[in-house]
Amino acid sequence: MGWSFHGIKEEFDKALALHDKVHWDFVQIQLNYSDWKHASGNNINADYLYSEVTKKNIPVVVMEPLLGGRLSNIPEHVFTRLKERNPEGSVASWAFRFAGSPEKVLTVLSGMTYMEHLQDNIRTYSPLVPLTQEEKDFLEETVQLMLRYPTVPCNDCKYCMPCPYGIDIPGILVHYNKCVNEGYMPKSKLDENYAEARRAFLVGYDRSVPKLRQASHCIGCSQCVPHCPQSIDIPKELHRIDQYVEQLKQETL
Repeated sequence: MGWSFHGIKEEFDKALALHDKVHWDFVQIQLNYSDWKHASGNNINADYLYSEVTKKNIPVVVMEPLLGGRLSNIPEHVFTRLKERNPEGSVASWAFRFAGSPEKVLTVLSGMTYMEHLQDNIRTYSPLVPLTQEEKDFLEETVQLMLRYPTVPCNDCKYCMPCPYGIDIPGILVHYNKCVNEGYMPKSKLDENYAEARRAFLVGYDRSVPKLRQASHCIGCSQCVPHCPQSIDIPKELHRIDQYVEQLKQETL
């Protein structure tokens, strides 16, 4: 018998302390090379979670090794950095090797959509080549580069849905993050690719999210907030994105 953790530090410590009475068989935690030391929102760094669980000698089940796909959908120059380091390996394989390297990891959960995902995972784990310390340092440097990009820590889990006002919350956040990663986030009319980026963002937004489900219809009821495992202030982010969209439409950047 075990448990999956989404919550605050006090809840985690309290549940873990019960091990002396109930003898947990496993604890499932969110662990990836970004959350290891840089967990977003109110989430707890994975290095703390892993360390505390292993002090009790409890096996660890890893969830979100790809951070909801965000560690495979990364900015182009970060993608290039990983591929230059290991041309034969996929970008995702870095995350899966990281997740599988800690000694007490029992298994790593992977949500796979295509046969290629399964084949890539088999290549990564048959057999697993644990990361060296130098490779871990390389990934930490990679995370530092990724943190410069203002993405929203949405994993597209859809726990926030349905919105009582019909807003496609994950669709909005996923489109926003995609544009950030692909360089379609103009900051000023003076940007070299302003016209192209402006069009890509606005056209893509309308194609991805129907107008009646866009951020402009959020009334800030906050009904979605307690359901988000990433502790995102969803109304705040939707309002920020809506303001940005209006600035692009009015060309007032």
